[in-house]
Amino acid sequence: MTERMADVSARIDGIRQLGAVVNAMKGIAAARASTARAEIKAVDSYAATIAAAISNALGPAGPTSPAETSRGRTDGRIGLLVFCAEQGFAGAFSERVLDSIQDDLPATSLFLIGTRGLSIAAARSLHPVWSAPMSSHTPGIPRLADQIAKAIYRALGEGRFERMDMIHAGWASGRPQVLRQVLLPVDLSALPPPGTTRPLTQLPTDALINSLSADYLHALVCKAALHAFAAENEARMEAMSAAGSQITRELGEFEATLRQVRQEAITAEIIELGTGTASARGAR
Repeated sequence: MTERMADVSARIDGIRQLGAVVNAMKGIAAARASTARAEIKAVDSYAATIAAAISNALGPAGPTSPAETSRGRTDGRIGLLVFCAEQGFAGAFSERVLDSIQDDLPATSLFLIGTRGLSIAAARSLHPVWSAPMSSHTPGIPRLADQIAKAIYRALGEGRFERMDMIHAGWASGRPQVLRQVLLPVDLSALPPPGTTRPLTQLPTDALINSLSADYLHALVCKAALHAFAAENEARMEAMSAAGSQITRELGEFEATLRQVRQEAITAEIIELGTGTASARGAR
């Protein structure tokens, strides 16, 4: 009986320690998600400013060169920039993202972000042409966007794709969703209308548009990475909440078992004492 009580007490201590770890992971995920959501607003403003600059540089006439008028076409080889989870304990986060591109994979050059997502992709026999770990903190996302942009331009120069789409998870109304948008060529139809007066520029229009487009791509990648970062941590919070509920249930069950074992031990001691007293009286 004593050994059983010690075993149950040890299990309770282990479950409580696990609960403390789960709560700590949930708190870290909540802080990271909150930080990413706040920074998304800043990147949105930055991207909107660059989009307005491109629109004003083009002027009311809009795109004039063949390269510009062909932007947004959907034919040809496609590249996919996919953001998955960097770490585990996020439920089916990466699986949901990879499932959304299943039909595109046969004719796709896959660029995958996230270590955990890379391992899941390998289990599905998916082999990206390029991959990188997701930044563990939001200050590292601009540097990650630089690496992604370099890899995209290098593959574009090698003729691996003619259009690139970007896929990442988002979080809305407490539920995950997979978002997809065209990254390259820049979709000029998504730009705001130009101002009434075209600004005075010192650079040729093509050079200015190319420079602004590079900045715009960088901003879009940063925005997608922040959304994916926030969504991963939101998914981890949800997973840790579920784990916490399970831990609470198990803890209650083991505490009830411990009370029962203690009661059985007390009852056994009372019976033993009663039996001993009766035996002593009978011996007199």
